[in-house]
Amino acid sequence: MKRILFLSLLLCSAFTVFAQSRPSKTAGYFPPRGEWEHRAPAQLGLDTAQLQAAIRFAQENESKYPRNLELTQAIQFGKEPYSAGIGPFSNRGDATGVIVYKGYIVAEWGEPFRVDITNSVTKSFLSSVVGVAVDQGLIRSVHDTVAPYIPPIEVYDPLTPGGHPMLYPFASAHNRSLTWDVMLRQTSDWEGTLWGKPDWADRPAGNDPEEWLHRKRNTPGSVWKYNDVRVNALALAATCVWRQPLPQVLKTRIMDPIGASNTWRWYGYRNAWIVLDGAPVQSVSGGGHWGGGMFINAYDMARFGLLTLHRGKWNGRQLLSEQWVQQALTPTPAHPTYGYMNWFLNTDHQLLPNAPVTAFVHIGNGTNMVYVDPEHELVAVVRWLEYKAMDGMVKQLLQAVR
Repeated sequence: MKRILFLSLLLCSAFTVFAQSRPSKTAGYFPPRGEWEHRAPAQLGLDTAQLQAAIRFAQENESKYPRNLELTQAIQFGKEPYSAGIGPFSNRGDATGVIVYKGYIVAEWGEPFRVDITNSVTKSFLSSVVGVAVDQGLIRSVHDTVAPYIPPIEVYDPLTPGGHPMLYPFASAHNRSLTWDVMLRQTSDWEGTLWGKPDWADRPAGNDPEEWLHRKRNTPGSVWKYNDVRVNALALAATCVWRQPLPQVLKTRIMDPIGASNTWRWYGYRNAWIVLDGAPVQSVSGGGHWGGGMFINAYDMARFGLLTLHRGKWNGRQLLSEQWVQQALTPTPAHPTYGYMNWFLNTDHQLLPNAPVTAFVHIGNGTNMVYVDPEHELVAVVRWLEYKAMDGMVKQLLQAVR
């Protein structure tokens, strides 16, 4: 009897130690629509001085590119062929940020209400609507090839006599072999021209157009290349699957449930219109490389970051499945610091040496970043920061947390 009692006490003690060693899984605070509770940093155990130092660092390392973003696009990409913008641009605001700790806003600066282009953070919203399509069974598996899901597509252009040829974006021998997974990981090597932009024209390698046009295609999954033409092909495919405009899908399935404002807009290109069930629908872009993409304020970006911090769950409601988030956080073999677009991973501390390997970032040119750190229950939106200053910014933030 004594032996049984001793073993029981031993097991209870072991379980208590194990439970205490595991991270706390509290429900957390989720801001309601139209409001967000602020807490003083010291109230949550943060170092106020270090947090102020982080804000100064962000302001001192503001992007040096012009605030006229159409001019910035010309400076960054003007030497590429087919580089002209075909979507909307805007003038950006001040260096801006919102710091969220354990769900509460503990710091903010700049113009967090200002709606600015967020460039390739748009890709994280695009991959999310694809994720919901998988969760809802509209796409059976990310390992399915895309081609069987896509019918012939009519371009909407009432001003062109005779119209345009139908689009068949996944009809070539190479494109028929592409899965949703390689499209999401930017390892597809999709070939073709979409909305007037050839795939080879985005960040081209080499100087010979003939070589770009006729080179041998890489085996899907074997080579990673950041390429917005291919991202836009994925957006077009997702539009066909949902059979409705992707901004409406995002609003209904993600942004409204997380309490986002009504000011964000997701734009496509001026020539990116198709006929869908007898109505003109714009196929939105996955970033601002040629203009367009997501225009959004910092608070709404922070809400999205908080959703991904909680692995797709918002206040008890699973908006993105755990399985999808896990896939998004799985390193791409050809580029281990990239998961699904645009979830940048900190594999082996390669992206952010001063951050935990469990941290990830939604990144867009500018730099716009949504830093997500589950280990520290931290989300940081930092806008218009020099790209090379990202790790320094995270280092400053984590000094405040520690």
